[in-house]
Amino acid sequence: MSKHARKVPMIVIAVTALAVAAAAPRAASAATSESDAARADIQKTFGFVPGFFKLVPDLALPGAWMDFKGLAVNPMTALPPKMKDLVGLAVAAQIPCEYCIYAHTEFAKLNGATDAEISEAVAMGALTRKWSTFLNGIQTDETKFRSEIGQLVTNMKKMMASGSPPPAPAKPMPVADGKAALKEIEQSFGFAPDFLRRYPQEGLAGAWQEMRDLEMNPATAIPGKYKSLIGLAVSAQIPCKFCIIADTEFAKLEGATDRELTEAVAMSGLVRHWSTVVNGRQAEKAAFKKDINRIVAGAKKHMAAAPKAGATMATTTTPTR
Repeated sequence: MSKHARKVPMIVIAVTALAVAAAAPRAASAATSESDAARADIQKTFGFVPGFFKLVPDLALPGAWMDFKGLAVNPMTALPPKMKDLVGLAVAAQIPCEYCIYAHTEFAKLNGATDAEISEAVAMGALTRKWSTFLNGIQTDETKFRSEIGQLVTNMKKMMASGSPPPAPAKPMPVADGKAALKEIEQSFGFAPDFLRRYPQEGLAGAWQEMRDLEMNPATAIPGKYKSLIGLAVSAQIPCKFCIIADTEFAKLEGATDRELTEAVAMSGLVRHWSTVVNGRQAEKAAFKKDINRIVAGAKKHMAAAPKAGATMATTTTPTR
């Protein structure tokens, strides 16, 4: 300590300590009151308090519940309830989080998701992880990547404006080899992006065919916009700056709004949040699944009782683990 530094009088230290000690009971009391109110609202929403909410400390519960209720459970968000859960499932599948996978699969099905949509959401999560790994592993130049994505989007906009986008065959043909894949890539995009040129030729045909037939195919169960939003949600929490750049631009090209982009990313964060809680607290899996089943059963009962109101899972429940 400098010889010129002023010493704090002991009386000031003592008074400060007493003030902090006196405030602590009031703060604890306020936290308990707010957490009790949150639990009461959870009880009102679901008909019981699911065990995973009991794993959150009282100080964090009010905010955690408000976020959960306002985004995941709210049917008035920009993203439809089914799509929010498909986003949640894709994120959960590649964390991976067994709790979240079970919950979002059940909630997505409750909101009308088909087996094809569930399968595609998981496959989009896998595809995003795959290309994130490759793009980061080859130390892709960000400036060049941004430029190529911009060029690709510009080319696609021109094709769309001319009314002659690349034809999408009902039954896409297999690609014979890497050379044939590069030729088809150039036909589809107007050029072959560097990261595709750098992919091992031995695997390029299969890698391109998977991308073409799933991500680029307009005839999939999940519409293009939502596939790109799923990709964005997964890439945001990896995190992969390259995938974030690409999927944001592709989603916007498909008509996604800023609000939809933001909600997809927020849902991804929410899944990560609850995955951390249930895994970190070592939630008992059988009990967790029982709670999810109970939530689903309650939502089905509510939906059956009010079919004309257009009730959805989100009107009463759409938990995100």
